[in-house]
Amino acid sequence: MPSNFYREIINDHNLRPNHKHPLEGPSLTLRGVNPSCGDDITLLLKVENDLITDGAYVGDGCAISQASADMMLDLIIGRSKEEALRLADIFLRMIKGSVSEEELEELEEAAALEDVSHMPARVKCAVLGWHTLENILTIP
Repeated sequence: MPSNFYREIINDHNLRPNHKHPLEGPSLTLRGVNPSCGDDITLLLKVENDLITDGAYVGDGCAISQASADMMLDLIIGRSKEEALRLADIFLRMIKGSVSEEELEELEEAAALEDVSHMPARVKCAVLGWHTLENILTIP
């Protein structure tokens, strides 16, 4: 993916996020913090019968952390908790450089963050929302 297209996707999700807003009546709420750079998000999900029916995040951080959280929510709303966890696993493996082309396609726009794997200082930014998602869905 050309780097200018990558930047365009990141900028669009950072400057015009679909899911950055308070969410009334979430079933699950969890804060994720990246102390090394100050990224700080709170993930809010509505889950009914194991289906993620709505989601949002609030907080502040760099363009990569904010765009990644927004793209993540685009992918997981309307999916089961199990499917959301599977997508999180694919995303985290993509950042580590071990994902197939088919899996990469499943990530849709979030695949634009693949290049972050070559920027060690930015990896924690990209994975913050995804790790928060894993934690919120697996904590009993």
